[in-house]
Amino acid sequence: MSIAVVTDSTAYLTDEEVKKYNIKVIPIPVVIDGRSYDEGVDITTEDFYDKLRNSNSFPSTSQPPIGEMINLYNSLADEGYDTVISLHLASTISGFYNSLEQIAPSIEKIKIVPYDSKITVKLLGYLAIQASKMAAKNYSVTEIIQYLDDLRSTIDEVFIVDDLQNLVRGGRLSNASAFIGGILKIKPLLTFDDQSNEIVAFEKVRSRKKALGRVEQIFADANQQASYPLRALILNANDPEGGNAWTKQIAQQYPNMTIEQSYFGPVIGTHLGEKALALAWLRDFEKTDQF
Repeated sequence: MSIAVVTDSTAYLTDEEVKKYNIKVIPIPVVIDGRSYDEGVDITTEDFYDKLRNSNSFPSTSQPPIGEMINLYNSLADEGYDTVISLHLASTISGFYNSLEQIAPSIEKIKIVPYDSKITVKLLGYLAIQASKMAAKNYSVTEIIQYLDDLRSTIDEVFIVDDLQNLVRGGRLSNASAFIGGILKIKPLLTFDDQSNEIVAFEKVRSRKKALGRVEQIFADANQQASYPLRALILNANDPEGGNAWTKQIAQQYPNMTIEQSYFGPVIGTHLGEKALALAWLRDFEKTDQF
């Protein structure tokens, strides 16, 4: 069996990672003032946030054309693959995974195995990288999916958004009504709910400094309770200074921990808005899982 790995642009993999692990990336479109841009192809993250500040209307996202997906899968079949594991952003924030499930049975040249990551950003990227490593070592589809489920279960994250407006207008915040009243005064903490996999706000904090401190406390508790080494991920939405400063602080607190930085690109930035920060963590697969 020859297994290909496909993900989407919200995994925010580097060009080097895409090439090294032979991962195919589907760009997700983002629409600004009526014009559609393919994330990572014809709009950069920097350009996106500049357009976001100056746009006349609220940006939106859409799904990749089904025809392009079918062409990609068929081209992988032509390359000699007989199976594709296609990992994508959470179905609770995009209809892409559900669309893929519907078309997968109709593609005859190659077997499509859709996988709902129930997350997004570089956390999705980690899952894609691990799947690719296993595919290269000839693990079966069942073994890879079981592993992905296990690794995914160790993921947790807390987002700090500067303004809830983007999430509220985009309909991506499931419990928005409980937080809108103080929308201009608070720094809400958000996460993907473990049960519903929807983005929920779970705590109100009165300043960015206090919000960062509260997230650090949550992370410290998680690290203490974990039975395996954690890997930390700091993400920022066009706030590299904030991301760098927070990464430095976390690194000082956990000198032996693997800590990586990434970002919220156009598609996820559409929903979180500029200046959002996040701290995410999961089992450090590089220390515990050898492929």
